[in-house]
Amino acid sequence: MNQGIRKLLLCVLTSFCLTGAGVPAPRPSEVVWNVETDQKLIALTFDDGPNPVYTPQILDLLHEYGAKGTFFVIGKRVQLYPAIAIREVNEGHEIANHTFDHHFLKHYPAEQLITEIRQTQEVIFDITEQMPHVFRPPGGFYNDALLQSMKEDKLTVVMWSWYQDTKDWMKPGADKIVSQVLNNVHNGDIVLFHDLQGDCSQTVEALRSILPELKQRGYEFVTVSDLISRTRK
Repeated sequence: MNQGIRKLLLCVLTSFCLTGAGVPAPRPSEVVWNVETDQKLIALTFDDGPNPVYTPQILDLLHEYGAKGTFFVIGKRVQLYPAIAIREVNEGHEIANHTFDHHFLKHYPAEQLITEIRQTQEVIFDITEQMPHVFRPPGGFYNDALLQSMKEDKLTVVMWSWYQDTKDWMKPGADKIVSQVLNNVHNGDIVLFHDLQGDCSQTVEALRSILPELKQRGYEFVTVSDLISRTRK
């Protein structure tokens, strides 16, 4: 896809699709969607875990291919499965904040969501001894109050490349997940997967094809924070 068209579509989506009705789009520096880079870097992200069955399988695959990922975890699930969260950190992955109970901002007061986010920071630190530096709002919904709070708390708001939403939570079939990623891959992409509660077998199956293929194409799998730090001037 032409780079200019990609940027235009990204701007439109940033402004109208995920900010919520009537909420002005933030400055580009306030929310990270993807990163412009000539380096063959890609960030694989996983939302809504840990999952006691499938997150360990995902971790096994990442280890097999020397890949690092970013896990946007739910605070209450970290409390339920602390050993998995600790494993994520110990194996060099990034653990990130996705709220305590996955409330959508459009259904939940910003003040209460901010309290949840801070609670999750404490839970993650208490269990893993790592303090998250990035946050992803459930459903992709945010507003000015949330962005300002995240800035004050020194949390970077990270979304995903709009063309790399695998929609794996809908269970479209592993082949479709694979095609979504491989047919649209660009340097600096942030890919959205899920290791949520329930059946994530299609995500695991898809990764078995995605990881070796992208590695063969020369891509390096890095955490979101690493992607940003290595490309930000």
